[in-house]
Amino acid sequence: MTSFARKVYRIVSAIPVGETRSYRWVARKAGRPGACRAVGQILKNNPWPIIIPCHRVIASDGTPGGYVFGLKRKRALLDLERAVRECLLTRK
Repeated sequence: MTSFARKVYRIVSAIPVGETRSYRWVARKAGRPGACRAVGQILKNNPWPIIIPCHRVIASDGTPGGYVFGLKRKRALLDLERAVRECLLTRK
């Protein structure tokens, strides 16, 4: 695994439940602003999708982008996480 891939996985792991970030945001945060596609390829090959929540990364225009398990599942995961987050925030 490259050092860039390790950075990407670390950054994506820190995205809070119920929130999303863009591929561009991840690339910038990893120190390579022009590497949006590289971020996508790294996440496409994510060996730990439950631990590293790559479904939280979307395209800059707000569309889902890609997801190795299908866009229907990506949307469902994001909807579920938003609902959980909202529920937890209203309980405080």
